[in-house]
Amino acid sequence: MNVQPYLSFEGRAQEALDFYKSALGAEIDMIMHFRDAPPEMQSQMDPKSRDKVMHAAFRVGDTQIMASDGQCTGKAVFSGVFLTLNTSTPAEAEKFFAALGQGGKVTMPMNETFFAHRFGTVADKFGVNWMVLAPKAM
Repeated sequence: MNVQPYLSFEGRAQEALDFYKSALGAEIDMIMHFRDAPPEMQSQMDPKSRDKVMHAAFRVGDTQIMASDGQCTGKAVFSGVFLTLNTSTPAEAEKFFAALGQGGKVTMPMNETFFAHRFGTVADKFGVNWMVLAPKAM
């Protein structure tokens, strides 16, 4: 059994996928747009949603994350949930933290802690919360 995050970007999924490819080296496993749905389903959709992402799967390291444009409301909300990015080195943690912070908001600056060489939290420009760390051996 495993648990996979499924993020609804409410109309900004393609932009988010492009951002994660650039910031984290994410790889797109698959993408399906609303226009790819069966004709009987398309007749019930808002025509403005045709080019939006109905479902996508992308990989950051060994983790697959799923994403969608959801209902395309433009109001994605990710409060209370964090994705944790465990890195191999402090330099890697700093690099990814800076990349995710572009256009976002640092909620806890990157520092050394008792459990990590580097640890910080950031909400990226889509509002997704990230914990980035280079853990210490325990």
